[in-house]
Amino acid sequence: MTTIVEADAETVAPTRFSVNLRQSGIYIAFAAIVVLFEVLTSGSLLEPQNISNIVVQNSYILILAIGMILIIIAGHIDLSAGSVVAVTGAVAAVLMVDLDVPWPVAILATLAVGALIGAWQGFWIAYFGIPAFIVTLAGMLVFRALTMTVLGNQGIGPFPDDVRTLANGFTPGFLNNIGLGVLGGADLFTLLVGLAAVAGIVVVQWRARSGRIGYGQAVDSLPVFVAKIAGASLVLMFIIVQLARFKNLPWVLVLLAALVLLYTLISQRTVFGRHIYAVGGNLQAAGLSGVKVKSVTFWIFVNMGLLASIAGIIFAGRLNQAGPTAGNAFELDAIAAAFIGGAAVQGGVGKVVGAITGGLIMAVINNGMSLIGSPSERVMLVKGLVLLAAVAFDVWAKRRAGRSR
Repeated sequence: MTTIVEADAETVAPTRFSVNLRQSGIYIAFAAIVVLFEVLTSGSLLEPQNISNIVVQNSYILILAIGMILIIIAGHIDLSAGSVVAVTGAVAAVLMVDLDVPWPVAILATLAVGALIGAWQGFWIAYFGIPAFIVTLAGMLVFRALTMTVLGNQGIGPFPDDVRTLANGFTPGFLNNIGLGVLGGADLFTLLVGLAAVAGIVVVQWRARSGRIGYGQAVDSLPVFVAKIAGASLVLMFIIVQLARFKNLPWVLVLLAALVLLYTLISQRTVFGRHIYAVGGNLQAAGLSGVKVKSVTFWIFVNMGLLASIAGIIFAGRLNQAGPTAGNAFELDAIAAAFIGGAAVQGGVGKVVGAITGGLIMAVINNGMSLIGSPSERVMLVKGLVLLAAVAFDVWAKRRAGRSR
């Protein structure tokens, strides 16, 4: 008869002071890139208006990155996301502008079209067995052609004011401004939202640390844990203060924050999320364990189509028209964001927050090099090298981990 001895949590879960480069390297690299461009732009990068511009101008890529990271975790790829952005933007334009459909109804119809597109591709991948690379490559061509057909090779606009506000607008000042000394005035409501977000981060991370200790898992020492939380909180509050000094919170940032929170919970806290990681980590083992592999694959592509339609509405609303060239290379930026953010080439590894961080790295590179007047070919060169370095680091980290074991 086996005797089970209960050990003290601190004994089972020793704390550690070392930094996990594979998990923390992306954030260290992000901080270094921000500091570099802040110096090169003579302080312009972190100005209130520029921070707002970075968020608004790259929101649709970040939305696509959320869906793309789930697909890559499951071991697939989606090359059609940019074309789906274009065709759903075109559908939204036809409904709102040409047919004068009320914008809430038109948005719901556009989301349904995006989900149907995802279902169409998911069927061929999951149930017919065609590789995702081939299906979405075909989709990239088909949906681009449909975009040109729907629009007649011309732009359609303008969009209703409410849609433009969602893409480009800011939350109203619900409360009065308060003085911040040399920084000037800032919206009180935005600052309170930032403080609430910081409090939420502290509570969630503390509960997660306590849970790991309870299960006997290794955790960071308390000083390291406090330092990480303090660092993240300071960065978040700095961004919030800068936005509060400009025009408050962009509505698209509110939408993006809600999507990040929702998909983080789905991927980390639900059975479906664990099944996505299982499918990408070991397809055969997942099937033998009872995971409905085909169903998981189908639904992640439905989800990708849905998120691409949201990005299509945001992008078209921001430009105030749907154009036949919309979404060009968006899928490449979303894929790059996922891999830079820590996704593994073989699947099974990645986080939504990491993909958002990867997307922000690309956004800062784009914005920073634009501020210093770099030509477009140099921007593409730097982005390509950053992507190559991120994947090379992932491969190196795996080999190093294998040798240590």
